[in-house]
Amino acid sequence: MRGALAVRPSAALLAVDLFPSSRRGFLLPHRRNPCVAPRPPRHRLYTVSAMASAFKPEESGVPPALQLPTPPVSKFKIALCQLSVTPDKERNIAHARQAIEEAARKGAQLVLLPEIWNSPYSNDSFPVYAEDIEAGGDAAPSFSMLSEAARSLQITIVGGSIPERSGDRLYNTCCVFGTDGNLKGKHRKIHLFDIDIPGKITFKESKTLTAGEHPTIVDTDVGRIGIGICYDIRFQELAMLYAARGAHLLCYPGAFNMTTGPLHWELLQRARAADNQLFVATCSPARDSGAGYIAWGHSTLVGPFGEVIATTEHEEAIIVEEIDYSLIELRRSNLPLANQRRGDLYQLVDVQRLNSK
Repeated sequence: MRGALAVRPSAALLAVDLFPSSRRGFLLPHRRNPCVAPRPPRHRLYTVSAMASAFKPEESGVPPALQLPTPPVSKFKIALCQLSVTPDKERNIAHARQAIEEAARKGAQLVLLPEIWNSPYSNDSFPVYAEDIEAGGDAAPSFSMLSEAARSLQITIVGGSIPERSGDRLYNTCCVFGTDGNLKGKHRKIHLFDIDIPGKITFKESKTLTAGEHPTIVDTDVGRIGIGICYDIRFQELAMLYAARGAHLLCYPGAFNMTTGPLHWELLQRARAADNQLFVATCSPARDSGAGYIAWGHSTLVGPFGEVIATTEHEEAIIVEEIDYSLIELRRSNLPLANQRRGDLYQLVDVQRLNSK
Protein backbone atom coordinates (compact mmCIF):
# COMPACT_ATOMS: atom_id res chain seq x y z
CA MET A 1 0.00 0.00 0.00
CA ARG A 2 2.99 2.30 0.41
CA GLY A 3 2.85 5.09 -2.12
CA ALA A 4 -0.69 4.25 -3.27
CA LEU A 5 -2.37 7.18 -5.04
CA ALA A 6 -5.99 8.17 -5.48
CA VAL A 7 -7.22 10.84 -7.91
CA ARG A 8 -9.84 13.29 -6.72
CA PRO A 9 -12.28 14.90 -9.20
CA SER A 10 -10.33 18.13 -8.77
CA ALA A 11 -7.43 16.44 -10.56
CA ALA A 12 -5.18 16.98 -7.54
CA LEU A 13 -3.27 13.91 -6.37
CA LEU A 14 -4.05 12.46 -2.97
CA ALA A 15 -1.16 10.71 -1.16
CA VAL A 16 -2.30 8.35 1.57
CA ASP A 17 0.25 8.02 4.40
CA LEU A 18 -0.70 4.73 5.99
CA PHE A 19 2.50 4.44 7.98
CA PRO A 20 3.29 7.60 9.99
CA SER A 21 6.72 6.30 10.92
CA SER A 22 7.76 6.42 7.31
CA ARG A 23 8.08 10.18 7.72
CA ARG A 24 11.37 9.41 9.55
CA GLY A 25 12.58 7.01 6.90
CA PHE A 26 11.53 3.83 5.20
CA LEU A 27 10.82 1.77 8.33
CA LEU A 28 8.73 -1.24 9.00
CA PRO A 29 5.21 -0.58 10.32
CA HIS A 30 4.87 -0.19 14.07
CA ARG A 31 3.44 -3.05 16.01
CA ARG A 32 -0.07 -2.05 16.92
CA ASN A 33 -1.23 -2.02 20.52
CA PRO A 34 -4.56 -3.83 20.42
CA CYS A 35 -5.86 -1.53 23.15
CA VAL A 36 -5.26 1.62 21.11
CA ALA A 37 -7.39 2.47 18.10
CA PRO A 38 -5.31 3.04 15.01
CA ARG A 39 -4.95 6.62 13.84
CA PRO A 40 -6.75 7.42 10.57
CA PRO A 41 -4.48 7.89 7.59
CA ARG A 42 -3.35 11.44 6.91
CA HIS A 43 -4.01 12.98 3.51
CA ARG A 44 -1.71 15.35 1.76
CA LEU A 45 -2.78 17.27 -1.31
CA TYR A 46 -0.27 17.99 -4.00
CA THR A 47 -0.93 20.54 -6.71
CA VAL A 48 -0.15 19.11 -10.10
CA SER A 49 0.76 21.71 -12.69
CA ALA A 50 -0.47 19.44 -15.44
CA MET A 51 -4.03 19.57 -14.12
CA ALA A 52 -4.63 22.82 -16.03
CA SER A 53 -4.59 20.76 -19.21
CA ALA A 54 -7.85 19.18 -18.10
CA PHE A 55 -9.63 22.53 -18.19
CA LYS A 56 -10.07 22.41 -21.99
CA PRO A 57 -11.14 26.05 -22.42
CA GLU A 58 -11.26 25.54 -26.19
CA GLU A 59 -14.13 23.09 -25.63
CA SER A 60 -16.21 25.35 -23.39
CA GLY A 61 -18.18 26.57 -26.40
CA VAL A 62 -19.91 24.53 -29.10
CA PRO A 63 -19.07 25.54 -31.76
CA PRO A 64 -15.86 27.08 -30.36
CA ALA A 65 -15.90 30.79 -29.55
CA LEU A 66 -14.84 33.08 -32.38
CA GLN A 67 -11.77 35.25 -32.04
CA LEU A 68 -12.61 38.86 -31.28
CA PRO A 69 -12.51 40.62 -34.67
CA THR A 70 -10.53 43.79 -35.21
CA PRO A 71 -13.14 46.59 -35.09
CA PRO A 72 -13.38 49.14 -37.92
CA VAL A 73 -12.62 51.90 -35.38
CA SER A 74 -10.73 51.80 -32.09
CA LYS A 75 -12.64 54.70 -30.54
CA PHE A 76 -15.96 56.35 -31.28
CA LYS A 77 -18.77 58.25 -29.58
CA ILE A 78 -22.08 56.66 -28.66
CA ALA A 79 -25.26 58.59 -27.79
CA LEU A 80 -27.97 57.29 -25.49
CA CYS A 81 -31.19 59.20 -26.17
CA GLN A 82 -33.54 58.88 -23.19
CA LEU A 83 -36.79 60.20 -24.64
CA SER A 84 -40.15 61.18 -23.25
CA VAL A 85 -42.96 59.18 -24.86
CA THR A 86 -46.55 60.37 -25.35
CA PRO A 87 -49.72 58.92 -26.92
CA ASP A 88 -49.07 61.16 -29.97
CA LYS A 89 -47.18 58.92 -32.40
CA GLU A 90 -46.34 61.68 -34.88
CA ARG A 91 -44.92 63.79 -32.08
CA ASN A 92 -42.85 60.83 -30.80
CA ILE A 93 -41.35 60.27 -34.26
CA ALA A 94 -40.49 63.93 -34.78
CA HIS A 95 -39.08 64.18 -31.26
CA ALA A 96 -36.87 61.13 -31.78
CA ARG A 97 -35.59 62.60 -35.04
CA GLN A 98 -34.61 65.82 -33.27
CA ALA A 99 -32.74 63.86 -30.60
CA ILE A 100 -30.86 61.85 -33.22
CA GLU A 101 -29.82 65.04 -35.00
CA GLU A 102 -28.64 66.60 -31.74
CA ALA A 103 -26.60 63.51 -30.92
CA ALA A 104 -25.00 63.57 -34.36
CA ARG A 105 -24.09 67.24 -33.92
CA LYS A 106 -22.32 66.26 -30.71
CA GLY A 107 -20.19 63.79 -32.63
CA ALA A 108 -22.06 60.53 -32.02
CA GLN A 109 -21.34 57.85 -34.60
CA LEU A 110 -23.76 55.41 -32.98
CA VAL A 111 -27.16 56.41 -31.58
CA LEU A 112 -29.22 54.16 -29.31
CA LEU A 113 -32.94 54.80 -28.71
CA PRO A 114 -35.24 53.42 -25.96
CA GLU A 115 -37.55 50.44 -25.94
CA ILE A 116 -41.05 51.25 -27.35
CA TRP A 117 -40.27 54.91 -28.00
CA ASN A 118 -43.09 55.58 -30.49
CA SER A 119 -45.95 54.22 -28.36
CA PRO A 120 -47.18 54.02 -24.79
CA TYR A 121 -45.98 50.81 -23.19
CA SER A 122 -49.19 48.81 -22.85
CA ASN A 123 -50.85 45.76 -24.33
CA ASP A 124 -53.72 47.98 -25.47
CA SER A 125 -51.35 50.25 -27.40
CA PHE A 126 -49.14 47.68 -29.12
CA PRO A 127 -51.70 46.67 -31.80
CA VAL A 128 -52.65 50.30 -32.46
CA TYR A 129 -49.12 51.66 -32.88
CA ALA A 130 -47.62 48.60 -34.61
CA GLU A 131 -45.89 49.01 -37.98
CA ASP A 132 -45.40 46.68 -40.92
CA ILE A 133 -41.65 46.90 -41.27
CA GLU A 134 -41.56 44.62 -44.30
CA ALA A 135 -43.95 46.89 -46.17
CA GLY A 136 -42.11 50.07 -45.18
CA GLY A 137 -43.20 53.52 -46.37
CA ASP A 138 -46.44 54.83 -44.88
CA ALA A 139 -47.02 51.46 -43.19
CA ALA A 140 -43.87 52.00 -41.10
CA PRO A 141 -43.28 55.73 -40.43
CA SER A 142 -41.00 55.13 -37.43
CA PHE A 143 -38.89 52.65 -39.38
CA SER A 144 -38.71 55.00 -42.39
CA MET A 145 -37.60 57.93 -40.23
CA LEU A 146 -34.77 55.94 -38.69
CA SER A 147 -33.57 54.73 -42.08
CA GLU A 148 -33.56 58.23 -43.55
CA ALA A 149 -31.86 59.73 -40.47
CA ALA A 150 -29.06 57.14 -40.57
CA ARG A 151 -28.49 57.79 -44.27
CA SER A 152 -28.61 61.59 -44.17
CA LEU A 153 -26.49 61.89 -41.01
CA GLN A 154 -24.22 58.98 -41.98
CA ILE A 155 -24.42 57.37 -38.58
CA THR A 156 -25.28 53.93 -37.24
CA ILE A 157 -28.62 53.74 -35.41
CA VAL A 158 -29.77 51.04 -33.03
CA GLY A 159 -33.40 52.06 -33.22
CA GLY A 160 -34.63 51.16 -29.76
CA SER A 161 -37.76 49.12 -30.31
CA ILE A 162 -41.23 49.57 -31.73
CA PRO A 163 -44.28 47.30 -31.97
CA GLU A 164 -44.04 45.38 -35.26
CA ARG A 165 -46.91 43.74 -37.12
CA SER A 166 -46.07 40.72 -39.26
CA GLY A 167 -49.13 38.91 -40.59
CA ASP A 168 -51.37 38.20 -37.62
CA ARG A 169 -48.54 38.47 -35.10
CA LEU A 170 -47.07 41.34 -33.12
CA TYR A 171 -43.44 41.61 -32.02
CA ASN A 172 -41.32 43.97 -29.91
CA THR A 173 -38.67 44.74 -32.52
CA CYS A 174 -35.34 46.56 -32.70
CA CYS A 175 -33.98 47.62 -36.09
CA VAL A 176 -30.32 48.44 -36.72
CA PHE A 177 -29.44 50.78 -39.59
CA GLY A 178 -26.08 51.35 -41.26
CA THR A 179 -24.65 54.66 -42.40
CA ASP A 180 -26.22 54.07 -45.82
CA GLY A 181 -29.67 53.88 -44.24
CA ASN A 182 -30.08 50.19 -45.03
CA LEU A 183 -31.44 47.74 -42.47
CA LYS A 184 -28.51 45.71 -41.14
CA GLY A 185 -30.34 43.64 -38.56
CA LYS A 186 -33.72 43.16 -36.92
CA HIS A 187 -34.08 41.73 -33.41
CA ARG A 188 -37.42 40.54 -32.12
CA LYS A 189 -37.47 40.39 -28.32
CA ILE A 190 -36.68 36.80 -27.42
CA HIS A 191 -37.75 36.75 -23.77
CA LEU A 192 -41.19 38.25 -23.22
CA PHE A 193 -41.80 40.32 -20.09
CA ASP A 194 -44.27 38.20 -18.14
CA ILE A 195 -43.99 38.91 -14.42
CA ASP A 196 -46.23 39.03 -11.38
CA ILE A 197 -45.02 40.69 -8.18
CA PRO A 198 -48.12 40.94 -5.99
CA GLY A 199 -48.85 44.45 -4.81
CA LYS A 200 -46.14 45.86 -7.07
CA ILE A 201 -46.40 45.07 -10.77
CA THR A 202 -48.07 42.56 -13.04
CA PHE A 203 -47.47 42.63 -16.78
CA LYS A 204 -47.83 39.97 -19.47
CA GLU A 205 -46.36 40.89 -22.83
CA SER A 206 -47.41 37.48 -24.10
CA LYS A 207 -51.05 38.65 -24.08
CA THR A 208 -50.34 40.51 -27.31
CA LEU A 209 -46.74 39.87 -28.38
CA THR A 210 -44.97 36.86 -29.88
CA ALA A 211 -41.43 35.96 -28.82
CA GLY A 212 -38.62 36.25 -31.36
CA GLU A 213 -36.77 33.15 -32.46
CA HIS A 214 -33.22 34.30 -33.17
CA PRO A 215 -30.33 36.07 -31.44
CA THR A 216 -29.17 39.08 -33.43
CA ILE A 217 -25.57 40.16 -33.94
CA VAL A 218 -24.68 42.84 -36.46
CA ASP A 219 -21.42 44.03 -38.01
CA THR A 220 -21.47 47.81 -38.27
CA ASP A 221 -19.10 50.68 -39.01
CA VAL A 222 -18.47 50.94 -35.26
CA GLY A 223 -17.96 47.27 -34.46
CA ARG A 224 -19.83 44.02 -33.92
CA ILE A 225 -22.99 44.58 -31.86
CA GLY A 226 -25.22 42.06 -30.09
CA ILE A 227 -28.82 43.17 -29.62
CA GLY A 228 -31.24 42.42 -26.78
CA ILE A 229 -34.41 44.15 -25.63
CA CYS A 230 -35.10 44.87 -21.95
CA TYR A 231 -36.05 41.51 -20.39
CA ASP A 232 -33.45 39.82 -22.64
CA ILE A 233 -30.76 41.28 -20.37
CA ARG A 234 -31.81 38.95 -17.54
CA PHE A 235 -30.68 35.90 -19.48
CA GLN A 236 -26.91 35.72 -19.28
CA GLU A 237 -26.77 32.91 -21.84
CA LEU A 238 -27.73 35.36 -24.61
CA ALA A 239 -24.93 37.74 -23.66
CA MET A 240 -22.46 34.84 -23.44
CA LEU A 241 -23.54 33.69 -26.87
CA TYR A 242 -22.93 37.17 -28.31
CA ALA A 243 -19.51 37.30 -26.67
CA ALA A 244 -18.69 33.90 -28.17
CA ARG A 245 -19.64 35.31 -31.57
CA GLY A 246 -17.10 38.11 -31.18
CA ALA A 247 -19.28 41.03 -30.11
CA HIS A 248 -17.57 44.23 -28.97
CA LEU A 249 -20.71 45.87 -27.66
CA LEU A 250 -24.12 44.76 -26.39
CA CYS A 251 -27.06 47.15 -26.81
CA TYR A 252 -30.23 46.75 -24.76
CA PRO A 253 -33.02 49.24 -25.29
CA GLY A 254 -35.14 48.68 -22.19
CA ALA A 255 -37.88 50.03 -19.95
CA PHE A 256 -37.38 48.57 -16.50
CA ASN A 257 -40.10 49.54 -14.05
CA MET A 258 -40.14 51.22 -10.66
CA THR A 259 -40.06 47.90 -8.79
CA THR A 260 -37.24 46.01 -10.50
CA GLY A 261 -35.41 49.06 -11.86
CA PRO A 262 -33.83 50.27 -8.60
CA LEU A 263 -32.74 46.73 -7.71
CA HIS A 264 -31.68 45.14 -10.97
CA TRP A 265 -31.23 47.56 -13.89
CA GLU A 266 -27.66 48.68 -13.21
CA LEU A 267 -26.77 45.36 -11.57
CA LEU A 268 -27.65 43.37 -14.69
CA GLN A 269 -25.83 45.74 -17.03
CA ARG A 270 -22.65 45.59 -14.99
CA ALA A 271 -22.91 41.82 -14.67
CA ARG A 272 -23.31 41.29 -18.43
CA ALA A 273 -20.34 43.59 -19.09
CA ALA A 274 -18.05 42.10 -16.42
CA ASP A 275 -18.92 38.46 -17.17
CA ASN A 276 -18.21 38.85 -20.87
CA GLN A 277 -15.58 41.61 -20.72
CA LEU A 278 -17.16 43.89 -23.29
CA PHE A 279 -19.19 47.11 -23.44
CA VAL A 280 -22.89 47.27 -22.58
CA ALA A 281 -25.15 50.18 -23.51
CA THR A 282 -28.76 50.58 -22.44
CA CYS A 283 -31.43 53.17 -23.22
CA SER A 284 -34.73 53.71 -21.43
CA PRO A 285 -37.67 56.01 -21.97
CA ALA A 286 -37.77 58.98 -19.61
CA ARG A 287 -40.00 58.59 -16.58
CA ASP A 288 -43.63 59.70 -16.85
CA SER A 289 -45.28 59.42 -13.45
CA GLY A 290 -48.71 59.75 -15.03
CA ALA A 291 -48.31 56.85 -17.44
CA GLY A 292 -49.88 53.45 -16.96
CA TYR A 293 -46.40 51.92 -17.04
CA ILE A 294 -43.71 54.03 -15.35
CA ALA A 295 -40.14 53.54 -16.59
CA TRP A 296 -37.18 53.68 -14.23
CA GLY A 297 -34.96 55.59 -16.69
CA HIS A 298 -31.21 55.61 -15.96
CA SER A 299 -29.83 54.87 -19.44
CA THR A 300 -26.25 53.72 -18.95
CA LEU A 301 -22.95 52.87 -20.63
CA VAL A 302 -20.83 50.22 -18.88
CA GLY A 303 -17.23 49.25 -19.67
CA PRO A 304 -15.64 45.78 -19.89
CA PHE A 305 -14.53 45.85 -16.24
CA GLY A 306 -18.11 46.38 -15.08
CA GLU A 307 -17.48 50.08 -14.51
CA VAL A 308 -20.24 52.64 -15.12
CA ILE A 309 -18.84 55.08 -17.66
CA ALA A 310 -21.90 57.32 -17.93
CA THR A 311 -25.53 57.30 -16.84
CA THR A 312 -28.61 59.52 -16.80
CA GLU A 313 -31.15 60.10 -14.08
CA HIS A 314 -34.83 59.59 -14.91
CA GLU A 315 -35.53 62.77 -16.86
CA GLU A 316 -35.27 63.16 -20.62
CA ALA A 317 -31.60 63.43 -21.57
CA ILE A 318 -29.01 62.75 -24.24
CA ILE A 319 -25.59 61.57 -23.14
CA VAL A 320 -22.68 61.25 -25.55
CA GLU A 321 -19.68 59.25 -24.39
CA GLU A 322 -16.58 57.67 -25.91
CA ILE A 323 -16.12 53.92 -26.29
CA ASP A 324 -12.49 52.78 -26.41
CA TYR A 325 -12.28 49.20 -27.66
CA SER A 326 -8.67 48.83 -26.49
CA LEU A 327 -10.10 48.40 -23.00
CA ILE A 328 -11.56 45.05 -24.02
CA GLU A 329 -8.15 43.53 -24.73
CA LEU A 330 -6.70 45.20 -21.64
CA ARG A 331 -9.31 43.73 -19.32
CA ARG A 332 -9.14 40.32 -20.96
CA SER A 333 -5.38 40.29 -20.41
CA ASN A 334 -5.88 41.36 -16.78
CA LEU A 335 -8.42 38.58 -16.20
CA PRO A 336 -7.88 35.86 -18.83
CA LEU A 337 -11.28 34.23 -18.36
CA ALA A 338 -11.37 32.74 -21.84
CA ASN A 339 -8.25 30.69 -21.04
CA GLN A 340 -9.65 29.52 -17.71
CA ARG A 341 -13.06 28.20 -18.71
CA ARG A 342 -13.69 24.58 -17.73
CA GLY A 343 -14.58 22.89 -20.99
CA ASP A 344 -14.32 19.61 -19.12
CA LEU A 345 -17.22 20.64 -16.86
CA TYR A 346 -19.58 22.85 -18.86
CA GLN A 347 -20.28 24.15 -22.35
CA LEU A 348 -22.20 26.99 -23.96
CA VAL A 349 -24.02 25.57 -26.98
CA ASP A 350 -24.87 28.05 -29.74
CA VAL A 351 -27.75 26.16 -31.33
CA GLN A 352 -28.10 28.55 -34.27
CA ARG A 353 -24.43 28.30 -35.24
CA LEU A 354 -24.39 24.56 -34.63
CA ASN A 355 -27.38 23.94 -36.91
CA SER A 356 -25.99 26.15 -39.67
CA LYS A 357 -22.94 23.93 -40.16
